[in-house]
Amino acid sequence: MKPVTKSIIRIAGLSAILLLLVPVNERSRILEKSDSSTPFGEGIIRCVIDTGDDMYGGKGLKAGFNYEMLTRFAEREMLPVRIRAARSGENLRDSLMLGAIDILVRQISDTTDNTGMHKSRNVDHYCAWYLREDRTAELKDVNIWLATFTKKREYNEIRNRFYSSYEPFKRLEQGTMSRRISPYDNLIKKYAESIGWDWRLLAAVVYQESKFSINSVSARGATGLMQILPSTAAYYGVYDLINPEENLKAGTRHLARLQKAFPENIFTEEERINFTLAAYNAGEGRISDCRAYAGSKDLDTTRWEEIVKVIPEMRKYEITLEDDSVKTGRFRGTETINYVQNIHNIYEAFCTISGEPSI
Repeated sequence: MKPVTKSIIRIAGLSAILLLLVPVNERSRILEKSDSSTPFGEGIIRCVIDTGDDMYGGKGLKAGFNYEMLTRFAEREMLPVRIRAARSGENLRDSLMLGAIDILVRQISDTTDNTGMHKSRNVDHYCAWYLREDRTAELKDVNIWLATFTKKREYNEIRNRFYSSYEPFKRLEQGTMSRRISPYDNLIKKYAESIGWDWRLLAAVVYQESKFSINSVSARGATGLMQILPSTAAYYGVYDLINPEENLKAGTRHLARLQKAFPENIFTEEERINFTLAAYNAGEGRISDCRAYAGSKDLDTTRWEEIVKVIPEMRKYEITLEDDSVKTGRFRGTETINYVQNIHNIYEAFCTISGEPSI
């Protein structure tokens, strides 16, 4: 036997032994990856999700579903992934052609010019991933992975989570067998615990803010599940607001900070929640003004129902001009009153759906 052949056999044998040392659950992924020739040359997979606003789409949470699928694909590729939502007015085809994007997620029904792009296998009934037409190796890898992964139980579990109805009052009216109240129950439980809240109350806030949509953006730029402004998120060290976990982290840190303005030695637990919710919606300055003005009327400033009495007056110009306690200007507070009440109503519905009484 030639020396070179012996060396090859020794290397192959050593590789087999080393592979046996790898945990079984990792071994298949390494073997699967070894057949892939995909470079994704920059060492990171850059993705943009352009599926519209899921809050009003009525066909499931497509952005959240594709976010999770892209994350699973990147794990298989053993590469980091950077995912963002499409920006208003952005020319996504040009970004893909220039190499600023590796994968573009679009609805299959999108009639935008796709010249120069190749479409992957359908990810579901609504969406596919688009790659530049010269990225044949990457496209092949995507299609092989989709063909395999979409046959797994794990895929069906993800799809069921994101393509279920989470409208609480319709579910109560129609009856529901599922105890799940969002696609993100586990994450919401984790971050609710960090601030000492009932997780279904935090879920009610998320539903009120975005209906569990990761790519919702308000006119003011508030983004994602908890509709956090990028400047607010940056204060808490969070910058990736389409990431569900990062968004919940920023939102709950903000709730925790707001809650400190209403200490438990002065406020009951119920009133702390009411005032924290109001401050989350309107801003702590607005609620501070309302409390100061209510105090000038000899009302109890630790009870939300007393604050609600003076909110209609806060929209009057003369109040802002004549009362030094009002520092943030006029306040049209009807939205905030409704916001607090809506969250309580959603919370009670979620408690019923989850099969556990409210706390």
